[in-house]
Amino acid sequence: MELEGKNVLVRVDYNVPIKNSMVEDDTKLKATIPTINFLLEKNCKIILMSHLGRPQKLLKKGKPIEEIKKELTLRPVAEDLNELLGINVDFIDDCIDVEIPKENDVILLENLRFHKEEKKNDEEFAKKLAANADVYVNDAFGSSHREHASVHAITKFLPSCAGLLVEKEIKELRKLLAPEKPFIAIVAGAKTDKIGALKVLAKKADKILIGGILANTFLKAKGIDIGSSKFDEETFAAAKELIQLANKKLILPVDLVVADKPDNNANTQTVSIDKIPKEQMALDIGSETIKNYKDELKDAKTVLWAGPLGVFEMEKFSIGTKEIGKYLANLSATVIAGGGDTAAAINNFELADKLTHVSTGGGASLEFIEKQGKLPALVALEEAYNKAK
Repeated sequence: MELEGKNVLVRVDYNVPIKNSMVEDDTKLKATIPTINFLLEKNCKIILMSHLGRPQKLLKKGKPIEEIKKELTLRPVAEDLNELLGINVDFIDDCIDVEIPKENDVILLENLRFHKEEKKNDEEFAKKLAANADVYVNDAFGSSHREHASVHAITKFLPSCAGLLVEKEIKELRKLLAPEKPFIAIVAGAKTDKIGALKVLAKKADKILIGGILANTFLKAKGIDIGSSKFDEETFAAAKELIQLANKKLILPVDLVVADKPDNNANTQTVSIDKIPKEQMALDIGSETIKNYKDELKDAKTVLWAGPLGVFEMEKFSIGTKEIGKYLANLSATVIAGGGDTAAAINNFELADKLTHVSTGGGASLEFIEKQGKLPALVALEEAYNKAK
C-alpha cells in the first residue's frame, strides 16, 4: 500500500489507567511507537484515535457529561506521547467534524466513545472519522474483537491495513491455534467472560489450570461451599457443563488463601477447599496449589496465561500470581500471556521481557483463540484488502 506523504488514520488502543490527569501505565502507548515511527519515516501525517473507558455507561448512571469528559479525556495521553515520541503531539477535543492542524505530524483525537455511534458501528460516524484521511491503519489489537465503527465500519471508507503491533499479535497468537504439545492453559482472573474460550481450550489443551473468581465458580459448581467468596452466577451453568465435558483436563485449586475482605491489613489463613469459613472469601491460591500447578507446567512446550491467580494488586494475595509468573519466566516453553490484568501483573513483577509474548488485548487474545483468529475487525481488514485487489 502506498503511504508516502499520506494522511493516515490510525486506530490505537490507548484505553489506559489515568489518575490525577497522569497516565499510570504507558505499556499500550509504547506498543504503538514502532507503527508511528514507521509512518513518520514515510512522511505521513498521523491521526491517532482511541477509546477510553465507558462514558455511555456512566451517562446512563446519571453522571453529568462535563464530569465524564473531564474524567475520560485522552488529553493526558497526548502529553505522555509527547515525551515518548520526543515531538509535539497535537490534541483535538473531538474526533469528528474537526480541522486537522498543518503544523505537527502526529495528532490525537478525543475519546471515540464520547459518541454513542462508535459502539453501534454506525457507518455515518465512520464516514466522518474517515473524512480527513487517505488511508486507515488498525493498530488496536485490544479492540479488534469488537464490531465498532473505528475498527469495523471504517474499512468501508478508506484503503485499510494492519499496523505493526496488530501484525505482531497475529503472528504470536497463531502459535496457540496449533500449539506444540504439551499445551497447558492457565485461565483465571476476576473477569469471568472466558467460558467460550474455555470450551475451545477443553479440546486443544492438555490441561487447564483454573484460578481467581473463575476457580470459585467451578468449585461451587462441584458442590463445594466457598463461604463468602465471589463467584459468577452467569457462568455457573456453563461451568457445570464444562466439568462434565473436560473434568480430567480441568485442574482446580486444592487450597486457598482466605480473609474476611480484600485488604492488606486483613488476617489471612490458608485452608483446604472444603474448609473455607462461611464469613471468609478466597483471594489467592494456596501453597499446595502453587506446587501442583508448577508440577503440571514443568513439561509444557506451550503455555497460555490468561488472568492473575489472586488479587495480585495487594501484597498479601499476590503470592500465587508472582510464583507462577516467575516459574513461567524460567520455563523452556513458548509462553504467551493475555493482556488486561495479566499484563498488569506481569509488569508489576517485571516479567514481561522473560516471556515469549505479552498481548495488548485480554478479551481479544482469548477471542482470537475461540474464533480461530477470525476477530471482527481483522475480518473487516481482510475483506477491505480483497475488495481493493
